[in-house]
Amino acid sequence: MDFKTEVSRLLGEFLLTRTDLFLVDLKVSASSDIIVTLDGDNGVTLQDCLDASRAIEFSLDREVHDFGLQVMSAGLSEPLEFPRQFRKNIGREIDVMLNDSSKVEGELVHVDDDKITLRLEYRRPKLIGKGKEDVVEKKEIPYSEIKKALVVIKF
Repeated sequence: MDFKTEVSRLLGEFLLTRTDLFLVDLKVSASSDIIVTLDGDNGVTLQDCLDASRAIEFSLDREVHDFGLQVMSAGLSEPLEFPRQFRKNIGREIDVMLNDSSKVEGELVHVDDDKITLRLEYRRPKLIGKGKEDVVEKKEIPYSEIKKALVVIKF
């Protein structure tokens, strides 16, 4: 079994014991530096990262394969990639860049396995007469059309 497969297996065994956590990314460089990015339905604590690190590190033999290991949580500045990440951000504003490079920003109101639904609020010129009108609409966006999605951080 190659090194990345072994790391992936160990991480998978750990995640089976922690169903509230899920893998966002696993990178193993040519120099055997392991970088694990986790997310969780209720966030990721430092203890969660330590537990995942121990599950990997204590099961690998450094005499056989020397490696570096980093386990971290997906930060707010990281793009949302999986339905589970979108689900935990329902009720938040997100900024979505579509494959055609257009952008949509709105409140995430629904997530399923195929698409997300945003609640959009904006002003537009009245269809009849002068002035502007407030518009509230829902827009469904399939995952296949999303190039990048980020949570909007408000202070």
